[in-house]
Amino acid sequence: MEKTLVLVKPDGVKRGLIGEVISRFERKGLKIRALKMIWMTRSQAEEFYSVHRDKPFYNDLVEFITSGPIVAMVLEGDEAISVVRLMIGATDGRKAAPGTIRGDFALSIQNNIVHASDSPESFEREFKVVFSEEEVVPEY
Repeated sequence: MEKTLVLVKPDGVKRGLIGEVISRFERKGLKIRALKMIWMTRSQAEEFYSVHRDKPFYNDLVEFITSGPIVAMVLEGDEAISVVRLMIGATDGRKAAPGTIRGDFALSIQNNIVHASDSPESFEREFKVVFSEEEVVPEY
């Protein structure tokens, strides 16, 4: 079984979409192994988006993710990373397919409701910014 990290970003939290996002993953059959609401600090955000540090949109990413609370979760399932990426849709909500989370709820690249790890390596790096191993519920 594979694990992935999903964040409901500040826009999704503000719009009251936490339950909608979680229920879609649960209905798909993915298991929630960890779940919490936090307000990411600037240093956490800088570490989280460190792969984009040299890109022109880096500061916007950091500012946005620290602008309000987020809901972070670890999901587990068969090929969880690719399944979740398909479910959330294209990064630009204007181009995301209807039926995906972004396609149904997002109208921009930045305010796109959710983040999901795009590889096992990204999951490992991102997970450590938000969770500790002790916060993950053992397999059930």
